[in-house]
Amino acid sequence: MSDRPASWRMPTPKQMEKLAAETDRRRDPSAAAQDAPLPAEYWESVLKDPRADATGAQLLQRRLSEIQHHVLRISCRRCERTVEIQTADAVRLYGGNAVWKDVAQRLLDNTCQQRTGRHEEDGCWPTFETP
Repeated sequence: MSDRPASWRMPTPKQMEKLAAETDRRRDPSAAAQDAPLPAEYWESVLKDPRADATGAQLLQRRLSEIQHHVLRISCRRCERTVEIQTADAVRLYGGNAVWKDVAQRLLDNTCQQRTGRHEEDGCWPTFETP
């Protein structure tokens, strides 16, 4: 232990201004190139990617009859359990108009092992995976 105050570790405001000015002067010229716009070919390839068709939220709101995947997979971030179901079975059990997000939550809740008695903490925390 020493008797020095904790303030000896912190630079003074004048020293901090000096350090900030030095970093501005040393700034790499390639850093300005990072702000340059990306080429049009890049954006074309991004938009042509089939994964760009829908956001994650839109995928969760799809009806079971609209999903093209053969197997639907949901896992829990809390207990790391994974539940898989074939799309045909999900349609048969819950109907074609059922929303995937609701079905997935029911699948996890039916076999949940994390019960505390408090509503806020009960149940699984779903994470949706694309097989």
